[in-house]
Amino acid sequence: MAPRPWRGFWNSLGAAALWPVVKLSSRATPRQASVHAMEPWQHAAKRRRTVFMLLTLVSTVLATALFADMQPDYDNAFLEYGQLALFALLSAWVVTGFMTAMMGFYVTLFGDAHTLSAKKVQHHTLDPSTRTAIIMPICNEDVRTVFAGLRATCESVALSGHVRNFDVFVLSDSNDPAIIQAERAAWEALRGQLASNINQSSDQPQIEVYYRLRKRRTDRKAGNVADFCRRWGKDYRYMVVLDADSVMSGDCLVSMVKLMEANPTAGIIQTATQAIGHVTLHARAQQFGSRVTGRLFTLGMQFWQMGESHYWGHNAIIRIEPFMQHCALARILGTGGMAGSIMSHDFVEAALMRRAGYHVWLVADLIGSYEQQPPDLLAELQRDRRWCQGNLQNSRLIAEPGIHPVHRSMFATGAMAYLSAPLWLCFMTMGTALWLSGSPMVSDWAVLPGELVSLWAWTLCMLFLPRILGIAAILLNRQQQAYGGTASLLRSALLETLVALLQAPIRMLAHSLFVVVALTGLKLDWKSPPREAAAVPWRHALGQLAPMSGVVVALAAGIAMIDASALVWLLPVGLPLLLSIPMTVLTSKVGVGTAMRAQNYLLIPEETRSPAVLRRAWLHASQPKPRLKAA
Repeated sequence: MAPRPWRGFWNSLGAAALWPVVKLSSRATPRQASVHAMEPWQHAAKRRRTVFMLLTLVSTVLATALFADMQPDYDNAFLEYGQLALFALLSAWVVTGFMTAMMGFYVTLFGDAHTLSAKKVQHHTLDPSTRTAIIMPICNEDVRTVFAGLRATCESVALSGHVRNFDVFVLSDSNDPAIIQAERAAWEALRGQLASNINQSSDQPQIEVYYRLRKRRTDRKAGNVADFCRRWGKDYRYMVVLDADSVMSGDCLVSMVKLMEANPTAGIIQTATQAIGHVTLHARAQQFGSRVTGRLFTLGMQFWQMGESHYWGHNAIIRIEPFMQHCALARILGTGGMAGSIMSHDFVEAALMRRAGYHVWLVADLIGSYEQQPPDLLAELQRDRRWCQGNLQNSRLIAEPGIHPVHRSMFATGAMAYLSAPLWLCFMTMGTALWLSGSPMVSDWAVLPGELVSLWAWTLCMLFLPRILGIAAILLNRQQQAYGGTASLLRSALLETLVALLQAPIRMLAHSLFVVVALTGLKLDWKSPPREAAAVPWRHALGQLAPMSGVVVALAAGIAMIDASALVWLLPVGLPLLLSIPMTVLTSKVGVGTAMRAQNYLLIPEETRSPAVLRRAWLHASQPKPRLKAA
């Protein structure tokens, strides 16, 4: 795998400016024209993206006009127009997500004839010579969780009847001697357990599981996968990449291979993974939100992205040959946090695969793909810290030649997912400063301006309608029993919304800090989030979150001394930050999550009727740890 050097942002802009001239001067042969002829789904994608952009633009313009009409005459033009510009940008960001959810709701009701679907290949046969490697890159992970999920996946593959099509590779980058010893022992135990499960029939051989410990640990996970491709990639047509906490059913894996076989231009097929596994209140709220509301966003992305979709780095299948030829990752030149090895490699690999002429699909009806969420808010923020730097780093590649416009937009939205936090903070700071300057937006709260009422209604619609439609989709499809019934579904949705509202300001401040860290080049450690749920100690929560709460208290005191009425502007953010420490500890407790589960709060279908592969993974994870031999 030989990486192609990046041109750099400014060089790429120059090449992009000259591209129309070069394109007009070249003539395509009839054969080239036929190769590049648009498929029916591409025509549909073009129409959908046009509608998507128009709706986003119109909604943003109308909302910005409402906000401009509501603004009083400020003495400070910089603050006035700065606030308006920030509102327009943030409105466009919110509307983008809203329109994606609306398209997802449409797909829920009417389906999508143009996208790839597992149902279309369920009766296809699978050639025994089609070889697929299931690879699991790991680095200092919880060994019991890793091998329990992997064992359940291997057993499910065996039950599918397609063992001959798959080999499994555990690719370790661990550097802790105790963990390495535990990994080797667990691997040997896994091979013995799978051997004992072999059907006596010769038609069902044991699935091969290999373990490789990398001595030269370069370029993190992307380097780990690249090392596998260099060593064994030529022996396989496809590879399925798993995360350390991934669990996949054999039927899902077989369907993924069938889809690749039926669509030779598909380079990557990404499953819509479902979060499941932890029992803390935080994790259960995330799982419920992902299942109810997140499902709409997934279907919406599938609807307008189509063959230029996301790759999330795991629970996906990749065509190895073009991946090796076109998806090697060069280092980004320069110094600081925005240079060096690419951290969020998955978005970049998807863009390079599409640049090579292969399509990247998100297939939402591939059932049987699971992962775990971080068990608590602090673990989630620890993960977000490296995701933030990786997504900001990817924004430097947004102008690279040959990248599809949809993948350029993914680089932009990936960065905006974190840049929006400091932008919201700046917007609120400007609003407070303008209020304190003697020009409040509302001079008399007893008489609200019509523009303000309309703007509030629009904002509430953008933020909460996707949640309401997620519930409506479940009710319309008569799936509420899988969530414990209608009453359980509704009260769970209220609880999840409350948790999300309380955690949102903490994420905003934390992400703002992460953006500053990334842009200033401060050191960012690469650490996996904890896989095992354990309550956050009060002392740890105090050390992490007390500075945020302290800043809010000091800021509120200062504002109150100038104009107490301005505190209304900061109340939605300030109150959750004051409660951040007890809320973080409470939502991290296993006992609280278990009690909620017993009362049918935050139930999801994978809990009310758990798939066999998950039951096996949980059973294996509950078994006592094997004793390690003395070194």
